[in-house]
Amino acid sequence: MKSYLIDTDILSLFLRNHLIVVENFKRYFSGSIKPQISIFTYYEILSGLKYRDSKNLLDKFVELTQLLKIVNISMKSAEISANIYADLRAKGITIDEVDIFISGICIAENLTLITNNEKHYQNVKGLFIENWSKS
Repeated sequence: MKSYLIDTDILSLFLRNHLIVVENFKRYFSGSIKPQISIFTYYEILSGLKYRDSKNLLDKFVELTQLLKIVNISMKSAEISANIYADLRAKGITIDEVDIFISGICIAENLTLITNNEKHYQNVKGLFIENWSKS
């Protein structure tokens, strides 16, 4: 069975009750299978909601974090991330450092990344992605 890591944009759509994303969450996650996010997604959502002073969504996110597994960076994922960075830079391709770290975590942990930002990740070798915002 596939294991998934939810990217920031998909989690943001979930928090805003995007119908297709919510349906996919219901389909793939049950009582024993928790959605996983990276520590970087946790930071991005939390900082964005605090900046916008969005109390309702912040409360919803804090409640949701009790149901999530938060995956941290490891030495293995950091090394993979460094390889991704070097490979992309050698090709003249730049992507956000957070996206590189998220990619490294997915590859290290054998996770499929669920994202709506397919273009951000399309050049990362060995990364599997799915977009849950489309039917």
